[in-house]
Amino acid sequence: MTMKTKVKGEYLEREVVPFLVMVIVEITNVGTNIIFKSATKKGLSYLVFMFYSYAVSSLFFMPMAFLFHRKTDLPPFSLNIFGRIFGLALLGFTSQMLGYKGIDISDPTLGSAISNLTPAFTFALAILFRMENISIRSASTQAKMIGTIVSISGALIVVLYAGPPLITPSSPSLLPNQTTIGSPQSGWVLGGFLLAVDYSLVAVWYIFQAQTARKYPAEFVLVFVYNVCLTLISAPVCLFLEPNSHKWELRADISLVAVLYAGVIGASGIVVHIWGLRVKGPVYVASFRPLSIAIAAVMGVIYLGDSLYLGCVIGAIAISVGFYVVMWGKVKEDMIEDSGACSLESPRPESVPLLK
Repeated sequence: MTMKTKVKGEYLEREVVPFLVMVIVEITNVGTNIIFKSATKKGLSYLVFMFYSYAVSSLFFMPMAFLFHRKTDLPPFSLNIFGRIFGLALLGFTSQMLGYKGIDISDPTLGSAISNLTPAFTFALAILFRMENISIRSASTQAKMIGTIVSISGALIVVLYAGPPLITPSSPSLLPNQTTIGSPQSGWVLGGFLLAVDYSLVAVWYIFQAQTARKYPAEFVLVFVYNVCLTLISAPVCLFLEPNSHKWELRADISLVAVLYAGVIGASGIVVHIWGLRVKGPVYVASFRPLSIAIAAVMGVIYLGDSLYLGCVIGAIAISVGFYVVMWGKVKEDMIEDSGACSLESPRPESVPLLK
């Protein structure tokens, strides 16, 4: 193997693979929100949805944890590690309960727009916990800060400015009675507030998940135990808040599809996030959040029959530019770091593969 080929392979593993899988995860996350919204319109309670999806995830990842880590020398699973995972599950359950309730009373596109608060919160927390390198005079730091601001500004443009329609689909919406950004509805403000709190907690979740992943580098084991804890936490809370037994009858329609999708596809994104947090750091993972608003807009046109407005296009361009600037800053930072340094923000990916 030539030196050029080796360098190219390392670049693909270090930069291209994380980039592609993070984009795919954002697509699946938007898909989860859209299918969930459709299911709630059919009468599915968000509390019932959460409990069943956690249970499905636990069953799905139980064999996965054994299959993917059977040949891996894992550190002892101590009480400290379990306590960390249980704390993460409690934090994750709280944030998801607020988020799903916010989407339930508002709109999936609003959820994608509000999610762009996450990079800013994560960047600030990463600096506070010294998990992110920062030097005001450094070009990489300036790029990450400017890119984050530009991306969030693009998301605000999408939310606050509609403009004239550019594409008006003639086909009817696949999910009836969808609302659009800016449409009057009683739950819009409350939904936005709940989503803002949700994604603020997600930023905290990223930081502590990154620390936990460094202490116990086994993604599938972590996700399995995490979902078991979520199931145990959600069972009494959801049963108490949703005592109507008829609500717990899961029909073989979009409700079942939503539960299975969230439990398998949606939860698989957590595996990728844990891996990404360990390989690239919390700011890198959070910086992909702004893509969700553009993805939600495109999926809305294709699957929901929504119109595409000028404001959405302008905002999506701003999001893309800001996102690219952040990625440039991260790549430049990785290039100038000491190759022998072993830090939480940028450990060598060859020692922490996604699939073992």
